[in-house]
Amino acid sequence: MTDSASAAPHFLDAGSGVSIAYHRLPGKSPGVVFLGGFMSDMTGSKALALETFCRARGQAFLRFDYQGHGASSGTFEDGTIGLWAGDALTAISHLSEGPQILVGSSMGGWIALLVALKLAPRIAGLVGIAAAPDFTEDLIWAAMPPEKREKLQRDGVIYEPSQYGERPYGITHELIRDGRKHLLLREPVKLRCPVRLLQGMLDPDVPWQRSLRLADKLEGGDVRVTLVKDGDHRLSREADLALLCRTVEELLGA
Repeated sequence: MTDSASAAPHFLDAGSGVSIAYHRLPGKSPGVVFLGGFMSDMTGSKALALETFCRARGQAFLRFDYQGHGASSGTFEDGTIGLWAGDALTAISHLSEGPQILVGSSMGGWIALLVALKLAPRIAGLVGIAAAPDFTEDLIWAAMPPEKREKLQRDGVIYEPSQYGERPYGITHELIRDGRKHLLLREPVKLRCPVRLLQGMLDPDVPWQRSLRLADKLEGGDVRVTLVKDGDHRLSREADLALLCRTVEELLGA
C-alpha cells in the first residue's frame, strides 16, 4: 500500500450502488479514524498528517470520503447529516477492528459524535477540531435572513461562496430538515469516552464558544478544551498539526 496522497483510493461497496472511497493503514490497536468536514475530502492536511503519525507508530488508521465528497459516489447536494453519518458507520464497521479513536473536523466532529453514540463500546476516545454539532440549525438556518429562507424553501437549494475553494457550498432544504433529526446540544450528550476539543479562537465559521457548549453537554468527565488564540477554522498550520498529533498520542497512551 502506498502512502502517497495522490495514490488511487480503495472502494467499499456499501450497497445500492454506493461506493465509499477510502485509504486504510493496518496496524496496532486502538485504530484512528479521520472524519472530514462539510465539502472536504480525505486528502486534506490533517488527514495526511495523522496518517503519517500513525504509520510512524505502527497504528491502524482509516480515512474515507462521504457520499458526494472526494472520490466516493453520489452528488454533494443529495447528502444529509444522516446519510453521511451512515457512511461513517458503514466505513468504520467494515474497515476497522476493535477500539477506535475518532478524529472529526468541523462537520466531522458532529458525525464523530453521532458515530460514537452508536458504537460506544468500541470508541476509545474522540478528538474534535472546530467540532460543529448542530451547525445546520444553529450556524446556517439561524443566521439566514428571511428572504434566503424563503428561497431555500421554494427552490430546495441555495449556493453560498466558499472561502476554502472555488466551488460554492450547496445548502439544501433537506440538509436543514434532516439535520433537525440529529441535533445533539439540546440535551446532555450521553458519551463517556475521553474527549479532546481543539478550537481556534479566530475561527470565522464555528465560534469557539461552541466547543465550550459541547464540553458542558458531554456527560463524561474526561473532557478537555484547547483554545488556540490565533487559530483559524482549519487549524492546519504546522504547529496546529503537531498539536493534533500530540492530542491523539495522549489518547493512545491512555
